[in-house]
Amino acid sequence: MNNNKNLFDQFADWATAFTGSAGAFIGASLLVLIWAFTGPIFKFSETWQMVINTGTTIVTFLMVFLIQKAQNKDSKAIQIKLNELIAAHEKASNRIVDIEDLTEKELDKLHKYYEKLSELAEQDNNIHLSHSIDAAEDNHEHKLRNEKIHKEIDNEM
Repeated sequence: MNNNKNLFDQFADWATAFTGSAGAFIGASLLVLIWAFTGPIFKFSETWQMVINTGTTIVTFLMVFLIQKAQNKDSKAIQIKLNELIAAHEKASNRIVDIEDLTEKELDKLHKYYEKLSELAEQDNNIHLSHSIDAAEDNHEHKLRNEKIHKEIDNEM
């Protein structure tokens, strides 16, 4: 893999690792303690209060974007790993690869389908039976073919 990250990616990776470290937490805690202890010196003035409010607001605002970038990267990596597992398993439905691009309504429909598969699996005595979308579609097409054959036979009579 090519490891030519742009400057922002390098900074985001570093910032994410740093802000999640014990050192960053201790540093932030010390800043809050120093700010709290300086309250009496500054007579708990509005400016003294605004320093912590402004600082935390700016840091929070910037961290939202760093956290989202890290989450997007992690999510993409997890999706790729899951896609590889699906593609590698011969009984898994390859149609599930990249389902994250489906609409919420389509995902709900798939969720209901898998709930039904779960119910079917619970009813089976053999825990090694596979239930997949492709197997269910094959079964459905088989039923449709049989129904068509039966209709043709009925029409001939």
